[in-house]
Amino acid sequence: MTRTSTHRYDRTVILGVERVEAPVVVTSAELDERLSEVYRRTRLRPGLLEGLVGIHERRRWADDEAFTDGAVAAGKAALASAGVAPAQVDLLVNTSLSRRWLEPSTAVVIHDALGLSPGCQNFDVTNACLGFMNGMEIAGAMIEAGMIDVALVVDSEDSQPVQESTMRRLSAEGVTSRDLMSEFAALTLGSGAVAMVLGRADHHPEGHALVAGVSRAAAQHHALCVGDNDTMKTDLKGLLEAGLELSTELWDGASSEFGWDTDISRYFLHQISQVHTDAICERLKIDPERVPRSFPRFGNIGPASVAFTLAGETGSLDPGDRVLLMGIGSGLNASCVEVRW
Repeated sequence: MTRTSTHRYDRTVILGVERVEAPVVVTSAELDERLSEVYRRTRLRPGLLEGLVGIHERRRWADDEAFTDGAVAAGKAALASAGVAPAQVDLLVNTSLSRRWLEPSTAVVIHDALGLSPGCQNFDVTNACLGFMNGMEIAGAMIEAGMIDVALVVDSEDSQPVQESTMRRLSAEGVTSRDLMSEFAALTLGSGAVAMVLGRADHHPEGHALVAGVSRAAAQHHALCVGDNDTMKTDLKGLLEAGLELSTELWDGASSEFGWDTDISRYFLHQISQVHTDAICERLKIDPERVPRSFPRFGNIGPASVAFTLAGETGSLDPGDRVLLMGIGSGLNASCVEVRW
């Protein structure tokens, strides 16, 4: 039997999770209008973003805002809700896919703006849409090992550069329906930010306990979705099928061990589309009424999406609720992290 990576946590709790909504609303109807001539030439039907994908709108940052401003704002909000001072943070992990440059790290910009101490280690972790959950796991492992007491994980995404370059490319003469569908996923992206503070359970009995994490890879599918700041090309059908297969393999190996098929209050899935959500719920036999959705209003915010959705639902969770964070990222990699609220 192929091994699945499993980690159990005894000493790590979530102290706060907060999100920042980018202020500028871009509706799917607006994007359809801008692509109306392309739809006419390629004989494709407008309305796929709303009717099939289920995304009515997404957000963008204002012209005078950088995506790092969103990460800083989310970090400040999370620290305030956790009652943690910047000087108490031992580790900052930035998991944003968005970046201005290759060097230095984006983490140093956020570290400086938050006024974190010189003794606070900081770095970027990227793993497609799974990065934030990987950041949580790294922070949890370092807390469990006694290396740190408090960690801050942040993510902020800026969908505008790739979305606008995609719109220009698709509006050019000679674009085919195949071209449009290969870049269609870029139109689902949204901007936003989220941050999470994690700490030691013995110092913070009020925290929400990390219980376990499970991960599994299917790296043979690494070419199904490839993107940069200018272009994102996706095999939509192939990615969905491979993602469902990987999710099923992970689920079959872990759900019975941890009891994830029963007694879970909320399942926080990566926010891709209505098609993806319906397919995952059906395949894993998850009650869709227990799956909060942020994609209709915010689109796919990449690695921020799972925690961003969680941050919008914390007011509806009760102490003791079992919460499952479920992420999948191009490559392919998949992870589940259980939290006892």
